[in-house]
Amino acid sequence: MKIKRQKHAKKTISFYKYNFCFREPFQILIDGTFCQAALKNKIQIKEQLPKYLMGEVQLCTTNCALKELESLAKDLYGAKLILQRFQIRKCKHMKDPVPASECLLSMLGETNPHHYFIATQDQQLTTALKKIPGVPLLYIILNTMVLDKASERSLKHVEAVQLGELVSPSQQSSIQTLKEKEGLSKDRNDRRGKKRKRKSSNPNPLSCLKKKKKPMPQQPKKTDGEKKKRSRPRKRRPAGPEEAAVTSNPTTA
Repeated sequence: MKIKRQKHAKKTISFYKYNFCFREPFQILIDGTFCQAALKNKIQIKEQLPKYLMGEVQLCTTNCALKELESLAKDLYGAKLILQRFQIRKCKHMKDPVPASECLLSMLGETNPHHYFIATQDQQLTTALKKIPGVPLLYIILNTMVLDKASERSLKHVEAVQLGELVSPSQQSSIQTLKEKEGLSKDRNDRRGKKRKRKSSNPNPLSCLKKKKKPMPQQPKKTDGEKKKRSRPRKRRPAGPEEAAVTSNPTTA
């Protein structure tokens, strides 16, 4: 019977590890009802839980669960002493304590992001927890601790993820890391309301250069085909008397 129970626990733990990213050490939230049942059945929680879950565990509770035991009868004093040995997780009700069942539900939220196991004997709390996907439940039956099988809500959630209708927690974390690397972690809605301020930029260096003077257009050189100006012949002076005598009598020379 013990071997069969161990195989069942191993199968259930692997389901939560693969589909909901549960990792060691397992965080187990315990209330007063579970401690009272363990005390009545002489179960050592610290010794038997790590063996049953086959891994390291962190036993924890909330301030509301302790306050609830303090307000009840003296018969639960032993359960209170056991619960005080565990780590106390901070809840939203430090100033105004609420019933332990309400406090544990608030710790899980809608998706159990911190991957808590819940150890309780409260039937109403168990019914409410089965409506949240990815919540392993522990309780005591016949002097033994039992890890409940995955709820219908958890199975439907996994089926929806496999069909592509939902995004698994591992995919959500990978998407978030990619957004942070690309600088897209902020919401776009926050950006829409803000106007971008223009940065003061230096003037364009090309506009600061002096304008170059345009060169004057050169006159085209004259080609050989163009007409040259006519040179007028010089007019001869009338010859004097001496020159006239020489030219008329050349023999005298």
